Amino acid sequence: MKSYKTHKAPPPYYLALGDSYTIGESVEPEESFPLQLREALRGRNIDLGRTDIIAKTGWTTDELLEKIRSERRLAKRYDLVTLLIGVNNQYRSYPIEQYERELATLMELAVKFAGGDPTHVVVLSIPDYAYTPFGRAKDFARITYEINWYNSIGEDMAARAGLRYLDITPTTRRGLSAPELVAEDGLHPSTELYRQWVELLLPTVLPILGDTGIAGPPTTGAAGSEEE
Repeated sequence: MKSYKTHKAPPPYYLALGDSYTIGESVEPEESFPLQLREALRGRNIDLGRTDIIAKTGWTTDELLEKIRSERRLAKRYDLVTLLIGVNNQYRSYPIEQYERELATLMELAVKFAGGDPTHVVVLSIPDYAYTPFGRAKDFARITYEINWYNSIGEDMAARAGLRYLDITPTTRRGLSAPELVAEDGLHPSTELYRQWVELLLPTVLPILGDTGIAGPPTTGAAGSEEE
């Protein structure tokens, strides 16, 4: 009888794009949400073969774009891409039209990194830093209004492009009533808040990494920054 060799599927690759909310400002690197997600997946018998993070505190959409275009060490294809960007556009009062234009380009690049499959890209909403000690001392109402505006644009653009969208903003609006969700700097998320984001991500991410070519329709998840 002829024998057939079985080939084990290669481990999935993950690319996280963003700013301080992705890099994990004010917490240890392994406590950032991308690396907590990696560990959570490992606990579910999914070992990522590669986790690449392109993020830096203070980055706006144009700065993230510039870095992506100049980066030469990225893989040609990733099984999962997350994108969380925009708070610094809002903080610096950049024109909203610039955000829309550059976010569209970032989404296109994210889909390209995901092998052309938009359902393997997850866009996370922008956290509301008004609900932190830092934000409380600023124009609280304006910050929340503008974050809502930015997020409505991002969610609509993700839907039209067929990307998945996860609303994590409600978790960040507990920062004043639950101070353990804010890092020691009084602005960025704590390890615990990042853990909550991972719990929200898992129902969306697991089907992506466990599928056999059909990731299912885009889903919208729901829960319950100074420059970030």
